[in-house]
This record gives sequence, structure tokens and C-alpha cells, in this order.
Amino acid sequence: MSFTVSLYLDLAPKTDSFSEEVIEGLSRSQKTLPSKFFYDGRGSQLFDQICELEEYYPTRTELRILSEHMPEILEALGQSAILIEYGSGTSTKTRLLLDNLTDADSYVPIDISREHLIAASEHIQKSYPHLTVLPVCADYSQRIPLNLNPTPGSRITVFFPGSTIGNFRTDKAVEFLSRLCSIVGPGGGVLIGVDLVKDVDILKAAYDDALGVTALFNQNILMHINARMAGCFDPDMFAHRAIWNEEEQRIEMHLESRDRQTVELGDTVISFNKGETILTEYSHKYTLESFASLADQAGFTVDHVWTDPDRLFSVQYLTAVTPGRNGREQQPS
Repeated sequence: MSFTVSLYLDLAPKTDSFSEEVIEGLSRSQKTLPSKFFYDGRGSQLFDQICELEEYYPTRTELRILSEHMPEILEALGQSAILIEYGSGTSTKTRLLLDNLTDADSYVPIDISREHLIAASEHIQKSYPHLTVLPVCADYSQRIPLNLNPTPGSRITVFFPGSTIGNFRTDKAVEFLSRLCSIVGPGGGVLIGVDLVKDVDILKAAYDDALGVTALFNQNILMHINARMAGCFDPDMFAHRAIWNEEEQRIEMHLESRDRQTVELGDTVISFNKGETILTEYSHKYTLESFASLADQAGFTVDHVWTDPDRLFSVQYLTAVTPGRNGREQQPS
């Protein structure tokens, strides 16, 4: 029996928007590319490979936390009729929840890679035929009009695993969490993966693995741009760099130009000096205290925190309060 899933919403960025963001980022003094553009079909596959690497601790550590603490997590979630997952990918971690979350009647996976999203959604629908699967192809860093209505007495829960919250600058992380607060509504919750501050050597190895898969993943963003913009990037002319920024408490991924060169993107020509870099990703790391402060600014309280014995990673359950300015209920002056 085949299972075909149609998109609930298709809000994938248009080609013009994609091109504008690329050109704008590459025109800055510190050239940048949005990390969301990693995730074409090949980029999503490479990221799945990264998650299986020995050096990349977040995935296996988070899975271990979810598995070992599932009874407590289910108790915290309560009756969740609608489960939304941002950046769903292959939905591997979601299966742990769906295997146990018997109250869920709808699953809303959100991902920017349409091909990857539909394939993963069809696998989920096949595994859970009782579940209504409503895939949304969108850039989840933007506001998404989901228009979901949970049944009376139930709640909406957002699942945001993988420490992806660390990819946002602090102000943008607050904005994003504030939007989640509005989506789940008062009493709704977010189950979120949060990577913790740790030994720098562990961090550097996780983002610059010995097999070079992360380097291929980083370089693939250039191939994605070539395909979308008729560009002529040569990925081999850019070296992968993973740098720890102590002041900002984050890993930064860069692509460093190996020589002076120019790259044509349609009618636009971008020049690079030897050693000049493109910043492709932030990955902020938090203490439990600093993340609690961040969540508070967005309108959440941290109800539960689960960590591994080495405190490499955390899974946290946040409960929403009435949103207002920055996601918080506004108090009368």
C-alpha cells in the first residue's frame, strides 16, 4: 500500500527572494550566507550523515536523553493533540515521541527542503496511519500562518530538537521563540534541544570531523547557489573552517577562499581576496541559566530540564505564558 502526502502549505522561498538574500549577504564586508540554504536535497542527506559521525555528539546524546526520560517527558507534554516539528529532516527523533504520544492526532513537520520533507512525511504516514500528517515547506525563521485549532482541553506542542536554536543570533532567537509562544498559546509548550557550553576541543571536533563530511556539507551551500542562480562557484576553491568565538560563546562555520578569485552569479560578479571568508553558520552554546533568561524574554518558563551525565546537551520543556511584547504579557504602566 502506497502513502502519498500532499503539502499542507507550500511557502518555500521564491527564486527571486533566494537570489536577493545571496547577493545581499555576499556584498557585506563580512560575507555571509543564510544557513537555511544548506538544505537542498543533497545538503539534507549530508546533514543526516553528520548526525551519525563519532565526533558529532548532539544527535546521539539528545536521542539518549529522549529515550531515558520519555516517561517524564510525556508527563510534561500532557495531552498534545497537535505536534509541530520545526526543521523536521528525517523525523527520526519524532518517532520516539509518536511511538508514545498516543493523544496526538496531527503531526505538522516543517522543513525548507521540499523533496526531503515529502519523503519523510510519507514514511511517517506509513508508520502511523492513524495520524494526520500536514507537511509545511517553509523557511521556519519567518512567520508561518499555520491556522491550527486543537480540540478543547488539548494543546499544541512544538518539537524543536537538534540544538538548532543555536543557529540564531540572540535577538533573533528571542523573536523566533516569541513566535512559537504565539503559536502554542498560553499553556502550550515547546520541547527543545539546547546545546551546552563545554570543552572547546569537543566542539571543534564536532564541527570539523576527520572524515570531512562537515566540510562537504559546508561547501554544498555553494553548489546549491550554483543550481538556483546559474552560478560558477568552485567549492574546491573554498576551505571549510570551524572557529570558536569565545566572546559570543559560539562556533562559527566559514568558507575561506584559497586564492584571489571572482565568481559570477547571473549578472553579478563577486570578488574574493585570498583568505577572505564567507560566514555560513552560527552555533551558539548556552548555560542552563543563560538559556532560561532567553526563554523568559520570549514568554516562556522552563518547566523541566533533562541532561546527559556529562552535561554535553540538554532537552528542555518550556511552557508559554500569555504573549505580548517580545512574547510576554504586557503589564499596565
